[in-house]
Amino acid sequence: MTSVLAVASEVFPLVKTGGLADVAGALPAALAPHGVAVRTLLPGYPAVMAALLDGVVAARFDDLFGGPARVVAATAKGLDVLALDAPHLYARDGGLYVGPDGRDWPDNAFRFAALGYAAAEIGRGATGLPAPEIVHMHDWQAGLAGAYLAYAPAPRPKTVATIHNMAFQGWFPESLRAALRLPPEAMAIEGVEYFGGVGFLKAALQFADHITTVSPTYACEILQPDGGLGLDGLLRARAADVSGILNGIDVGVWNPEADSALPAPFSAANPEGRDVCRRALARSFGLDLGDGPLFGVVSRLSSQKGLDLLAEATPTLLESGGSLALIGSGEAWLEERFRALAARHPDRIGVFIGYDERRAHLLQAGADAVLVPSRFEPCGLTQLCALRYGAVPVVARVGGLADTVIDANPAALSAGVATGVQFPSGDQAALEAALRRVAALHAQPEVWARIQRNGMRSDVSWDASAAAYADLYRRLAAAV
Repeated sequence: MTSVLAVASEVFPLVKTGGLADVAGALPAALAPHGVAVRTLLPGYPAVMAALLDGVVAARFDDLFGGPARVVAATAKGLDVLALDAPHLYARDGGLYVGPDGRDWPDNAFRFAALGYAAAEIGRGATGLPAPEIVHMHDWQAGLAGAYLAYAPAPRPKTVATIHNMAFQGWFPESLRAALRLPPEAMAIEGVEYFGGVGFLKAALQFADHITTVSPTYACEILQPDGGLGLDGLLRARAADVSGILNGIDVGVWNPEADSALPAPFSAANPEGRDVCRRALARSFGLDLGDGPLFGVVSRLSSQKGLDLLAEATPTLLESGGSLALIGSGEAWLEERFRALAARHPDRIGVFIGYDERRAHLLQAGADAVLVPSRFEPCGLTQLCALRYGAVPVVARVGGLADTVIDANPAALSAGVATGVQFPSGDQAALEAALRRVAALHAQPEVWARIQRNGMRSDVSWDASAAAYADLYRRLAAAV
């Protein structure tokens, strides 16, 4: 077995704010059949510690950035977990990254430096825990592990850094360098220095033996200035070490034939229960179902996700006979905008501000189409869940959205392979044209049903991607 220490700031089903948690939670089980044993190190947030009923203390730190800490090993909800129990950093009310006031925790540099430091110490066998062959860093919160390992004595494990979203990079002022236990030489272009400060994601990309991101198209996009967001030069210099491995979803959790959140089960072969779910979704949002498509959105409400474009395009959606059920939270002005739209059209637009896992499952099962109008999207899991549940994904042609949805153009329709609708990103007129195209396709029941069946029969599992990760780990572990 190849041994891997995965390092992530959130892991489903223990804690989750977004797709990173889904990936970190699903990969270990998907990798096991490929001969990879994964232990996952994550912060000991209150919810995590409460789940570790059989935890044992596997390592201790006398002073981890301001206080003592323990590494608690346990099996929790099917995961082999190492929880970094540092109450001075994690035992607090509020979000994983922000406090009750909605602002970043002021000590986030130390909260996630601690995660990276612990990962590095475990990785090089300095804690008494078995040293892994690979340390896999997920996003900026784990990024300093790469620097701590690079500046530590050998032997060192091989490292992989995965970029889930280039927009979140973890930058902190240079004045924290010494307190972060980084040597003076780290403040160099070949180190962690990034625009005069300490770059956590920069550190991961600088020092990782291999860099992955979550779709092949996004792996190309981040090599360009628009996609690389300041790190494209480093990524181009390391292009031979950059690859895109497409995300999947846990098809056990997302299974319309056995989903307790649904009022009726269904499948591609037996789709009848889907209409029951459609009516239930409409009732839960107070919507009147007409002849047009019922659109769904499950998203962070932000400009990156293109939700401002959707707000402007709602007249076209309504004129096309459509209705909208939306689940999400994010930028306050967008939350208010969608609340106002729902108040103006209460029988056609329903809004739930926040997130609820069961409601999200019902939306995927009941919506005719799921909208993902992102300006950029590394991979996206929403469209994968939509495919699995027969909700036709309507997506911007970027990143993993472009890699996972086959546009219902005339050639694809003629070949019988279409699974959704694509349109150019960042363009309101293009989104409106896509909404009209969806309405026209929905008005052709046989065509629409074929698109749904194609989507439900798509392979959105982790099988192929887990094999790719396993091959990468083995190649790195075998390299001199």
